[in-house]
Amino acid sequence: MLHVIPLGGLGEIGLNAMVLACRGELLLIDAGLMFPSAGMPGVDIIVPDFTHLKRNAAQFKGVVLTHGHEDHIGALPYLLDELPVPVYGTRFTLALARNRLEELGVEADLREIEPRSPFKVGTAFTVEATRVTHTVPDAVGYIVRTPEGTIIHTGDFKLDPDPIDGLKTDLERWGEAGEEGVLCLLSDSTNSELVDETGSERVVQTTFERLFHETKGRIVIAQFSSNLHRVRHILSLCERTGRLVALQGRSMVRNVELAREMGYLQVPDSLFVHIDSVPKLAPHRVVVLTTGAQGEPRAGLTQLAHGDGPVRLEPGDLVIVSARPIPGNERSVGALLDQLHWRGARIVYAQVEPGVHVSGHASRPQQRRVLDIVKPRHFVPVHGEVRHLHRHLTTARESGMAPEGLLLAHDGDVVTFEEGRGRFSGSVPSGRILRERSGSGVVTPETLVERNRLAETGMVAAVVVLRRDTQALVAGPQLSGQGLSPDEQGVLPRIALEAKAYFEELNPQLRGDDALAREELVRAVKRAFKQHTTRRTLVVPLVVRV
Repeated sequence: MLHVIPLGGLGEIGLNAMVLACRGELLLIDAGLMFPSAGMPGVDIIVPDFTHLKRNAAQFKGVVLTHGHEDHIGALPYLLDELPVPVYGTRFTLALARNRLEELGVEADLREIEPRSPFKVGTAFTVEATRVTHTVPDAVGYIVRTPEGTIIHTGDFKLDPDPIDGLKTDLERWGEAGEEGVLCLLSDSTNSELVDETGSERVVQTTFERLFHETKGRIVIAQFSSNLHRVRHILSLCERTGRLVALQGRSMVRNVELAREMGYLQVPDSLFVHIDSVPKLAPHRVVVLTTGAQGEPRAGLTQLAHGDGPVRLEPGDLVIVSARPIPGNERSVGALLDQLHWRGARIVYAQVEPGVHVSGHASRPQQRRVLDIVKPRHFVPVHGEVRHLHRHLTTARESGMAPEGLLLAHDGDVVTFEEGRGRFSGSVPSGRILRERSGSGVVTPETLVERNRLAETGMVAAVVVLRRDTQALVAGPQLSGQGLSPDEQGVLPRIALEAKAYFEELNPQLRGDDALAREELVRAVKRAFKQHTTRRTLVVPLVVRV
C-alpha cells in the first residue's frame, strides 16, 4: 500500500507539507510555514503539526524540497530540531534552507540533487527531480516511483514559454512518465480560478523598461526578495540605464548577496550603493529595491510610506509594487498604497498597470495542459485554499478523468492506494502550531484567546497592602489601567473607593490567605467596574504584606 498524507497546504496558502508512506517508510515533500493573520498578536509564524512524523520517527527517511520559498522550507528548523533526517534539494534551494537553519542553530544533513538524476530515499522511494519554472531559481517538481506506483508532485510551477533563465518546466519528462503510467498527480492549485494564461516574466521585463525610460526621478521597486528572476532583470536594466541600486530589507540584502555568491546574479559591486547614500544621489541615478509588497509592518516599503529611514519619497518619484496581495493581506496592502499616495509619488501596482507583475503559478489552462500530458489514474489537487482545490478538481473532471479518480483531500486525510485504486482510509493528527520566530516558544490557543481578550477589554492592575499580623488593609486598592478608554480611566478612582469598601468588609481569615485575598480583590474590582461600564476588563491582582 501507498499512503498520501497532507500535513499542510490543502486548505490554505502556505504550510506545504506532504507525506508519502510506503512499506513502512515515510518521505516528506516540503516543510513550509505560513504567516499569521491580524488576529494573532505575538505570533510570528505558523508551522504544520508534525505529530504523525514524530510518532513514526523510526520510519521517517528524509525530506525533499521543491524550492526555496518560506512556505516550502520555513518549517524545516522546527522539524529537524526534533527529527534529524537527510534533506534533499537543488543547489540554490539548499542554500536558502541552510540560511534558515543556521539562523536558529539547527544542524542538518543537506544533500544536493540534480534534475533528471534519480536517487533513492530509503528502500521504497526512487525520486527524480524535474525542472519547473517558478519565481525562484532551481525550482523542481518530483516523480516518485514506489512499489505501488508512480506519483508526480508538481511543486509550484507555471508554463512560461520564454523564462528569464531559459529553463522551462520539463513537460517532456512528465509526459514520458505519463506514458509509463502515473498512479496519482499532485498538482499546484493556487491559480485554478484564473482563466487567462499565466503571463511570461518577459512581460514584466518589457513593462519595467518602459517605466524606467518614462521616469526622471527616483524609482522604488517593492517585491518578494525571493523572486530572483525579477531581481535579475531589474539589475540588468539598471546597468543599461545608468542607475545605481540600493537594497532595503534584511531578506532582500541576504538573498541578493547569496545569489551573487552562487553565480545566479552576475553584476559588478560598483552597481550597488548603501541605502543611507540614496538622499545624496541625483534622483534619476538610483533605484531602491525593497521588501514590503505585502504590507508587512516592519518591511522597507512600509518605512518609506511612513517617512521612516533615510529615504523620503518626493513628487516625481515612482513606486512600483511588483506583487499581488496574498489572500488575507488585501487590507494591509490597501492601507499601504493609501499611505504611499499621500507621499506624493506616482504609485504603480498590478491593478492599475498589470504588466508590473505576473504570477509564478499555473492558471487553469496550464493546469489542464499538465493533466492532459500526464494522464494520471488519480488526481489530488494541492497548494491552495478549499475553493482553489475544488476548482482544480473541476478542471480535472472537464479533462475527462473518471470520477472515481478525483480525490479532494484536506490536511490530515489519508489517501490510500492499493492495487491501482485510491480511497480515503482515515486521518492523522494535523493542524497549525503557532510560534515565535526565534523558535523559543509555542503560542498556545489559550494564550491567543487571552491576548485577544486583552486587546478587546484592556487590563487593570490592582494592588493592596495588608498588615501581616492583623490582616488590616494598609493601602489600596491602587488601580492602574492599560488599554482603557479615557472615560474608563477617569472612573478608576471611584472604582478604587468602591472596591476598598467591599474589601474591608471581608472576614480577616479570607484576607489572611494570599490566594483567597487575590480572588476577593479581583471580585471587588470587577463588581465596582460593572457599575460604570459594560466591558468585562481583565483584573490582575497583587497582594503585598508588611
